[in-house]
Amino acid sequence: MEDIFVGRLMSSPVKTVSPDTKAHVAAETMLDEGIGSVVVTDDDGQLLGILTATDFVHIAAEQRWATDATVENYMTTDVTTTDANAEVRDIADLMIEEGFHHVPVVDDDEGVVGMVTTTDITAYMSHVQTPSPS
Repeated sequence: MEDIFVGRLMSSPVKTVSPDTKAHVAAETMLDEGIGSVVVTDDDGQLLGILTATDFVHIAAEQRWATDATVENYMTTDVTTTDANAEVRDIADLMIEEGFHHVPVVDDDEGVVGMVTTTDITAYMSHVQTPSPS
C-alpha cells in the first residue's frame, strides 16, 4: 500500500441522510443499497454523525428499538474522519486499532466527499498482492 491515497480507494458518492430521517428508513436504505453505513449530514453536507450496521446490531441486542426513532437517536456523533490525501496504510492501521469498518472522507469546503471501508481496502489488496503459497 505504498503511497496509495484514500481518494483513490474511497467510495463516492456517499449515501447520506438527515438527523430527522426515521431509523427504519435508514436501515432500508442500507439494505437496498447494499451498504454498511449511512452518513448523517446537515443541509450543507457537513458531517453530523454516522449510522452503521453494527449500530443496528447493538440496538437490537439491547432491545432499544423504538418504531418512531430517528437517525439522531442512534447515530454516532464522535466520528473519526480522514481526507482524500491520507495514506491508505495509515487509515488501515487506524481501522484495525479502533475496530472501525467505515471512515468518512471529508473536505473542509465540500463536506463529506467519500467513504473508505474495509471492503475498499480488501478489494484493493486482492488486486495488488500475490496470495501466499498454500
